[in-house]
Amino acid sequence: MADYHFVYKDVEGASTQWDDIQRKLGNLPPKPPAFKPPPFEPAPDPDSACKDKSWIDQKTEEELEDLEDDLDDDRFLEEYRKKRLAEMRQAAKVSKYGSVMQISGSDFVREVSQAPQDVWVVVLLYKEGFPECGLLLGCLEELAVKYPATKFVKIISTDCIPNYPDRNLPTLLVYNSGAVKANYVGLYSFGRRCTPEGVALVLCQSDPVLNDGQSVDDQSQKAVLEGVRRRFIEKVVTEHEDRDDGGSSSD
Repeated sequence: MADYHFVYKDVEGASTQWDDIQRKLGNLPPKPPAFKPPPFEPAPDPDSACKDKSWIDQKTEEELEDLEDDLDDDRFLEEYRKKRLAEMRQAAKVSKYGSVMQISGSDFVREVSQAPQDVWVVVLLYKEGFPECGLLLGCLEELAVKYPATKFVKIISTDCIPNYPDRNLPTLLVYNSGAVKANYVGLYSFGRRCTPEGVALVLCQSDPVLNDGQSVDDQSQKAVLEGVRRRFIEKVVTEHEDRDDGGSSSD
């Protein structure tokens, strides 16, 4: 004989009057809330976002370059984009240097002659075992830290110029835009005493060779030169004072 008993299952969340009575009596658990889907929210559209300075600050260098044609109608944002892009490129350039890099003869064209046109390159021709070379190298290492946007490299003299005379060591070559702008042969080129301040002053005599990474216009480059001159004068004054104090104590 067929079994006509079955369990009736209502629509999920629905309730009968009998169930409601049983819940009031505490015989059934509370009725679960009916299912409600979350409200629909469209995905954010990057093109509809508010475009301001903070929006540009979040962009990478590549993204800023891609925005060149998108901000033509907003002069302020376009000018800020250019400024931000210049700052990022300057920061990237500064991070490349900051020390005296050893190069070989095969590296010279790539590292010196083909350096970016806005980068000054100071090349030290040297040999190991020459005290004069070590003294000038120490000065350049200090300047490389102070002026990280200037590229400092060192190369064994005969790797750069075959048969280069040892009597001319150390020699400094200053390059810009692939051409030699200045050369200094021998330690005497930097005064009676070779100091970082004296070397910096000589390098900046005619061209803005030293760059601290903040020099993006003529005014800031002049500030760097004034700082070089000030530090040189302070060094000379300090040395004279120390010499006078030493002479007084010996008397």
